[in-house]
Amino acid sequence: MKYRTFSSMLLVPVALVSALQLDAQTSYTTTGYVTNADNVTMKVTQQTSTRMRRTTSQGNPDARLGYVPGDAPSRLALPLAESVMARYPDYRTAYWKDYTYVQGYMFEAMDRLGQLTGDTSYTDYMKRYIDNFVDADGNYTGGALTNLDNFMTGSAFCTLYARTGDERYKKAALQILKGVGTYPSSDGQFWHGNKSPNMWVDGVFMMQMFLIRCGQLVGETDYCYDIACRNIKAAAKHLQRPDGLMLHAWTTEPSKAEWANADGLSPEVWSEGMGWYSLVVPELLAVLPESHPDYKEIKEIYLKMSKGLKEWQDKNTGGWFMVVDKGTNPLNFIDPSGTAMFVYSIRRGIDLGLLKEKDYAQVAQRGYESLFPFVRVNNRGLLDVIGACDGVTIKKDFVTYVTLDKVLNAKEAVAGVLWAAVIMEKDSLKK
Repeated sequence: MKYRTFSSMLLVPVALVSALQLDAQTSYTTTGYVTNADNVTMKVTQQTSTRMRRTTSQGNPDARLGYVPGDAPSRLALPLAESVMARYPDYRTAYWKDYTYVQGYMFEAMDRLGQLTGDTSYTDYMKRYIDNFVDADGNYTGGALTNLDNFMTGSAFCTLYARTGDERYKKAALQILKGVGTYPSSDGQFWHGNKSPNMWVDGVFMMQMFLIRCGQLVGETDYCYDIACRNIKAAAKHLQRPDGLMLHAWTTEPSKAEWANADGLSPEVWSEGMGWYSLVVPELLAVLPESHPDYKEIKEIYLKMSKGLKEWQDKNTGGWFMVVDKGTNPLNFIDPSGTAMFVYSIRRGIDLGLLKEKDYAQVAQRGYESLFPFVRVNNRGLLDVIGACDGVTIKKDFVTYVTLDKVLNAKEAVAGVLWAAVIMEKDSLKK
């Protein structure tokens, strides 16, 4: 049996990892880096049992790029975006259904990449996908607006209107906007799905990212920004702790949710959940006039959150743990998805003048550097993102979060790393 060693870590049988590409259900009890025959490298964390399985499609098996197999390249933004487009020539085939929030999440980063480089291929890629969900008359034909996730990709309609001037995208975006007015909420925060009063912190991103882009690029600006402020403030009221960190969710019906305590709160600070919130707050502050009555409160929420992230950053790696405030527990692990989100949020705050460079630049830089061990070039020259979980929902306790399956190219992690890469590499990307 062949063995390889990485970074002075333990020797691990290579053969054990061959199933990473094949919906494996192999258990591991060691700690170290392992690499299979396709040069896919993963860190096996100190968990009782870690199963690796594929739920996100790995895309076109014939896709090839020219990057040299092995470690991550020195810059990630361009090769990661190219890898996504090569894997999924038709982006409808990437996930468990053809219209999801993940495409919209990815497009936000791709649009920034296009604006920096002047490369129109990113807009073209967005357009090929979105054109499947708007008819010739501009009517929206995407996912039913019965949950916050399906609002998120509405941001791409707004962006395409701004980039192309095609009135169909504006019409579709305004049709999506009509769904906001009748969507249920509790104490100012939208329900994650429209059938039960559960308020997820990730849902704040989903709806508000659409509202921000609609207000910025399409119209109904005051309405869009006011609703976004309302939801961000409501989430902070219920979920932000004194140390700035955000719990995952709350509900008005705690007896019906196994994850809720008597006050209706979920127990843990899940990195990716807080990460969604950490992305959308500075995006709102970037467009919200300082004269807006909610600006000061939103800014204070962001500053408090950023201070908490700085304090809870792992001193050894520069990343953030899956459950952010429990890094001393050996079951916990650095989460590349949440880490990427926090990197973006902090660097965005610096660029907007909300955070002091001298206090936070190294926080963002160390966080970004911590992502590189999670990125590898496989034997087809495509970038793989490893070590993240896929499609996480609210969990009842710490153990349930940290023993979730890790998935090769987990959809949220790939998009999150691209968000981080674009903002951290922006000077080198500028056209």
